[in-house]
Amino acid sequence: MTTAAAIRHSLRTYYTPGRAAALDAFHARFLGPDDLGFDIGSHVGDRSASFLRLGARALAVEPQPRLARLLRLLHGRTPGFTLVSALVGAAPGTATLRVNSRNPTVASASEDFVAAAAGAPGWEGQVWDTELHLPVTTLDALAAAHGVPNFIKIDVEGYEATALSGLSRAPRSLSFEFTTIQRDVARDCLDRLSDLGFRAFNACLGEAMTFAHPVPVPAAAMAAWIDSLPHEANSGDVYASLEPTRLIP
Repeated sequence: MTTAAAIRHSLRTYYTPGRAAALDAFHARFLGPDDLGFDIGSHVGDRSASFLRLGARALAVEPQPRLARLLRLLHGRTPGFTLVSALVGAAPGTATLRVNSRNPTVASASEDFVAAAAGAPGWEGQVWDTELHLPVTTLDALAAAHGVPNFIKIDVEGYEATALSGLSRAPRSLSFEFTTIQRDVARDCLDRLSDLGFRAFNACLGEAMTFAHPVPVPAAAMAAWIDSLPHEANSGDVYASLEPTRLIP
């Protein structure tokens, strides 16, 4: 599969009929009209599109040049949409993004993520064959430039804890992706969010938009739940909110 074919596959996957309505129903607990959502690791922009449909503003951050061009085509003329083409890390500067040209969904600035995927069941055949040297911004810098977000979604393939280390003020709600090949990264993220004042967490497995827990749980319980998942669970997203009722199914 070529990069172009992989991007077309992502478009079919993330813009499949019916998914937009499910995304909107889920995101409505976090964002409403005139709110601001950060879509960190926007990929093909389905989350940003959902934010916009809810009447919120969307700041999409996507470092891959081909995907950034796609996002400009898809949403560039939509009021309330802003695109930043950069990595999000601990401090401003530059970093290397490892790109899998046959599967750009798993591009990562984390050498540890690439190493953890090597030989792991379910990750067979993944090859990171391109390196891009790109600018790095921080969540704090994005908030200073574009406004304090009401919700931040972070999906950056093993670089989530690094991205969170550049955040010093808790938004109302936030999510980060976790994988079963790097459960330690999830624990680091939970520790950082606890330091920022978050006490309530829930999670969704895979691309499901259904919470796994009937009520919000504390960070320690969330860490234990992630540790208990079978390897085959692969990935999911942890949600945190300063307003726990937003995390009730």
